[in-house]
Amino acid sequence: MTTRQHPVDDHTAALAALTGLAIGDALGMPTQSMSLAQIRADHGVLTGFVDAGPHQRIAAGMPAGTITDDTEQAVMVAELLLEGDGRIDPTRFAEALIAWERAMEAKGSLDLLGPSTKTAVQRILDGVPASEAGSTGTTNGAAMRIAPVGIAVPSGDLVRLVDAVQDACRVTHDTGLGVAGASAVAAAVSAGIDGASRTEALDAAVAAATIGAERGHWVAGADIAAKTAWARGYLPTVPAADRIDTVSRLIGTSVASQESVVAALALVALDLDPWETLCTAASIGGDTDTIAAMAGAVLGAVDGADAWPADAVATVTTVNHLDLGPLVDGLLTLRHRG
Repeated sequence: MTTRQHPVDDHTAALAALTGLAIGDALGMPTQSMSLAQIRADHGVLTGFVDAGPHQRIAAGMPAGTITDDTEQAVMVAELLLEGDGRIDPTRFAEALIAWERAMEAKGSLDLLGPSTKTAVQRILDGVPASEAGSTGTTNGAAMRIAPVGIAVPSGDLVRLVDAVQDACRVTHDTGLGVAGASAVAAAVSAGIDGASRTEALDAAVAAATIGAERGHWVAGADIAAKTAWARGYLPTVPAADRIDTVSRLIGTSVASQESVVAALALVALDLDPWETLCTAASIGGDTDTIAAMAGAVLGAVDGADAWPADAVATVTTVNHLDLGPLVDGLLTLRHRG
């Protein structure tokens, strides 16, 4: 495997991955679930953190730099991995998701569980075993919070990595689409931490998505590996001024894994400056916070601390009181255990 041009230690890369997830999430906070027209009316093309604007309903009133459920649930996954010594107990995960949503409701937040996770949690409350609740989940909820698994498990054995991904998906997204999308993101993050270039990390994403598509329950939908392979070749041929519209119209930016996961990886494939990539993702319409968060996790893993402007790191960690270092230490201990 060819390593990145400037070697980065795995702690720096892993920390940059989680930080990049948070930065992308915060950049996309004010534009999430909005149309391109609404985003352009409120913000134009984003160039940095901004407050939620007049068309924003889910994150109404949130100040610039605020994270959403993407980062909060990624932190939850990391904590559960450490608590379970590398395994996520399905019942504990279900309990944590239910507690998280109830806390958000108590604060009056509209940023609640996504459709697949909400359905799974309701099934658990109705008495369905937690290990069986995710049989219909196809959206990007698993992929948005999967980066800690990519940090905890090396990329050298993709079957083992996908096993760990499916373990984390089982409660909410135990379908071929859910597992494939999460596997793609986790593999790209893990490969980046192992020293992969951006191209090699995307190769790992496609390979892992191919494996993941055969896991869990079958649900109809575009093949994530095949769609990513097509998108990463096609999007660079599109004039820069037309790329946002192209991603929105041809790839899609909804919560469906076969749209948003592919959109995130296609933007990574453009080989732009990481900060510019996340600003583009946050301007693209649809599930912008999740698309930018997934792209940010991959780019952080590949490029390390150089990926993110120091002021952006300071903003997102200060505004949200994030302390990601101890989580990274614990996840890398799991990674190095073999």
